[in-house]
Amino acid sequence: MTAQPFVPPPYPYDRLDSLAKLAATHDGGVIDLSIGTPCDAPTAAVIAALATSNAERGYPASIGSEPLRGAARDWMRRRFDVDVPSAQIAVCVGSKEFVASTPHYMKLRRPDRDTVLFPAVAYPTYEMGAILAGCRAVAVPMTAAGGLDLSAIAADDAARALMLWVNSPSNPTGALDDLGAAARWGRTHGVPVFSDECYVEFTWHQAGESIVQHGLDGVVALHSLSKRSNLAGVRVAFYAGDADIVNYLKEVRKHVGMMVPGPAQAAGVVALNDDAHVAAQREVYVRRLARTADVLSRWSGINIAQPAGGFYLWFDARDGWEFAERLARDGGALVSPGDFYGAGGANNVRVAVVQPDDRIELLAQRLK
Repeated sequence: MTAQPFVPPPYPYDRLDSLAKLAATHDGGVIDLSIGTPCDAPTAAVIAALATSNAERGYPASIGSEPLRGAARDWMRRRFDVDVPSAQIAVCVGSKEFVASTPHYMKLRRPDRDTVLFPAVAYPTYEMGAILAGCRAVAVPMTAAGGLDLSAIAADDAARALMLWVNSPSNPTGALDDLGAAARWGRTHGVPVFSDECYVEFTWHQAGESIVQHGLDGVVALHSLSKRSNLAGVRVAFYAGDADIVNYLKEVRKHVGMMVPGPAQAAGVVALNDDAHVAAQREVYVRRLARTADVLSRWSGINIAQPAGGFYLWFDARDGWEFAERLARDGGALVSPGDFYGAGGANNVRVAVVQPDDRIELLAQRLK
């Protein structure tokens, strides 16, 4: 049988182009609640670090500067009361790059395995990373609470698994998963567990949790400054955990030339050392979540609940695309149909509360 060339599928958000044209007919233009792009300003100290680091001339350390890895270590101590050695921490060029590229490197590490496990309703890059690595992408069913149903993983899939992705708080659902159970499952089955925790600063009913609180063996936690510090355009993230896995990825990534720019690393140090701006941002998202849910609930008649974490509203609209088209027509707003996040989300809609308050109030006026 002749191998077929890989043809990239349409990028999910490109599928919204027709709805964007519909929304743009409104006076005041499109209110974009589809992509989770932060709209609020980084702190002045972070901007100053970007401008004055003098780190733009030389090649930056692929694994991350000592100050940046030290800041990540200190942040994990403060946030999770866990001490991860700096040697078991390294930076990456934003979390999406790490999600997309890591299955390829893990396949090089374990050529006898070929399967990537990921949540059935999830950020689409988990599946795409597996596909780009030439691996089997196997979706793990979800529990009623929105976590992974680990008991549903077939024995053959577990035996072939290179890695298991878990995401808590979840994008898109906001659900909090049982990271301790995921870590135990991984150790029992000899499967590394990669925990995407980029929304961990935004949990609304309980403290955020990291998988490294359940031990470092066999697990890797992934964190990003994009959401917590409004630095999506700077591309600073880091991963931490199991010594063997982190060291392997560090060495491979050096050869690939994966380097966070020097000025961005300097800005990351300042951002990670400052908890006050995150506390302020939490209050902003709490307010926007409540206001946007109220506006959309009144207009649609759907009871839209607050998430357990993250800054997305996720709800059953019976038909995600129909709801998105109606909102674009009536309110000039773009939202994400749930099938972007797997077939199990086809009835749902994700709304990212990442527009300034005045834009959310404009939506409210349009939908009256």
